[in-house]
Parts: sequence; C-alpha cells; structure tokens
Amino acid sequence: MVENVKKARKEKGVSQLNLAHMIGHKSVSTIAKIEAGLENKHYNIEQLYKIAKILDIKITDLCS
Repeated sequence: MVENVKKARKEKGVSQLNLAHMIGHKSVSTIAKIEAGLENKHYNIEQLYKIAKILDIKITDLCS
C-alpha cells in the first residue's frame, strides 16, 4: 500500500510536504516515515480517503 501511495503521489506531482499539509499534518515527517517504512508507521483509513481524494484516484487503487 505504501508503494501505491508514493507512486500515485509522484505521478500527480505532489510533494510529501504538500500531501502532509493537505491531509492535516504540519510537517512532512509522518509521510516520510510511512513511505520509508520507519517506526512501524501506517496510513489510517481517514488518511487514505483524503489522499485518494487529493490525488483524484479511487481509494481501492491505493490498497491493491
């Protein structure tokens, strides 16, 4: 799933910082940690919903 979010984010030209701000985080650290697989961080369903909406894709595209 992390790879799908990262790939979709990059395809849409959205930076980690912009994505973080758009889903309600003040810094890039959460997004960066999730994408790097650090500290056992994961997206929750609310974050996935927001990300799918921001990137204009189906939420199922992030979970496949």
